[in-house]
Order: sequence, then C-alpha cells, then structure tokens
Amino acid sequence: MGAKLRVVRRRIRSVQSTMKITRAMELIAASRIVKAQERVFQARPYADLLTAAMEDVARQTGSLVHPLLEEREQPQRAGVLVMTSDRGLAGSYNANVLKRLDGLVERIRRDGMDPVMYASGKKAIGYFRFRGIPVETSWSGFSEVPRYDAAAEIGERLIGDFRERRIDELHTVYTDFRSAFTFRATDKRFLPIAPEEVSGSAERAPQAEYIFEPEPAAILDELLPQYLITKIFFALLESAASENAARQRAMAAATDNAEELIKVLTRQANRARQDEITTEIMEIVGGAEALAQATSE
Repeated sequence: MGAKLRVVRRRIRSVQSTMKITRAMELIAASRIVKAQERVFQARPYADLLTAAMEDVARQTGSLVHPLLEEREQPQRAGVLVMTSDRGLAGSYNANVLKRLDGLVERIRRDGMDPVMYASGKKAIGYFRFRGIPVETSWSGFSEVPRYDAAAEIGERLIGDFRERRIDELHTVYTDFRSAFTFRATDKRFLPIAPEEVSGSAERAPQAEYIFEPEPAAILDELLPQYLITKIFFALLESAASENAARQRAMAAATDNAEELIKVLTRQANRARQDEITTEIMEIVGGAEALAQATSE
C-alpha cells in the first residue's frame, strides 16, 4: 500500500512540473500575439503606399504590362509555398495548414499542372521528408518572429523561378489571422499578380500628374517585386500571430487538463492513505486482541 501511495505522489509532482511549463508557455505565447499584431499594423502603411504608387503608374500610363502580371496560356507547373511553424505544441495549427495544402494540390492536379513545393517552417519540411515529396527550396528558423529579409529571400527565389519559367503560377498556403480566437488556414494565388490588385479603380483626390524618371516599365520592375515580397511578409506575420494564438490555446487547455488530473490523483492519494491508515488500525486492533487473549489465558 505504501508503494502505491509513493507512485501516486510521484505522478502528482510530475504533473505539477508539467503544468508550470505549460502555464509559462501560455503566457509567452500570449505576449507574442500582441507583438505580432503590432508588427502587422506597423507594416500595413508601407503596403498601402506601395499599392498607391503602382496605382499612380497604372493611371498615368493607362495600363500595366509586366512579366509578373503575365497570364500564361498553358501553365504546366504551379509553385506552392507552404508556411508552417518551426516548433510543435500548437494544437491543430500545422495540421490545418497541411490539410489545406492537400486540397490545393488536388485542385492543381485536376487543372493539369504539376505542383512544385517550397517549404517555410520545420514542420512543413518534416512533412515533405516523411512522405518523400521533393522540395525545391526550404526556409526555417523565423516562424514565430518573421524577418523582412527572410521574406525578401523567399520572394526573390520565387520571382526568379517564375521569370525563368520553372513555375507558371505561385500559390501560398498559410494561416489567415483575424483575432486571437479566429484564424484559419487558407491558400491564395500570389503569381501572376492579378492586375486588379494594383490598378486601383477608386478615385483618389487630389490626383497628381507625374513625369516618370525612369520610364514606367523600369519603375514597375522595382515596385512589383517589392509588392510580392510584402505580400509574403504579411503572410508570414499572420502565420506567426496564428501560431502563437494556437499555442496559447493549446497550452491553456493543457494547463486545465493538468489541474484536473492533479485533482484526480490527489483523490487517489487520499484514498490510498486512508486505506493505509485503516490497515494499520486493523493491525493494531488485531495485535491488541491477540495480546489480550494471551494475557487472559
């Protein structure tokens, strides 16, 4: 009986230690959600001004013509950039992204194209390695706190592959962050860039007249790649916020489960202790009765 009690108490101490870890991870994830949201808000003015600049070029020239806007007649290969986390313990966050990826790959194949994989995050890299799926390029080490230079590296590689016709389209699978309680895996086509994204049909006042130096085509050569890199950076930021929100939720659930388990184990320990005390009392009473009988004889 004493051995059983020691085992239960050891399990209680183990669960309590685990609960401290999950509680700490929950608090860390909660603080990172706020920082990730702030980074999204801080980056948005740059994206708005970049889009406005391209709208000005389109309005003054009457049209947008650029290789990154080119819709190819018979696309053969579709690039797929998958954004997952570098670490686990985030509930169903990565599973939802990979499930969305499977659906996208099916659609691409139905359209008669071959998917070409690009992975961001160790979980995506491990997923492809486990299934023996070839990956063109992979990146990792920044899923929780994305860097703009990492987005630039990813964007430059994808733009280069699109220009060289290694891929004819580019789709990105990531997690769209709305709030700490609402985020969902989604996929969007990033290349070719839809002209309506940057043409700007709304009237803005005042509309200034520009003299372009260099020519509009040269300006687009600079603006459109930056526009794509900015979209990738935003996707990374939203994925980071979603990852931390999912981790906070998972760790909060783990902490609650640990508390419930401690209550159950405590009841087991109390019951074992009561059984131990009862056994000891019975042994004492039995010994006393035996001694009394021996004395009376």
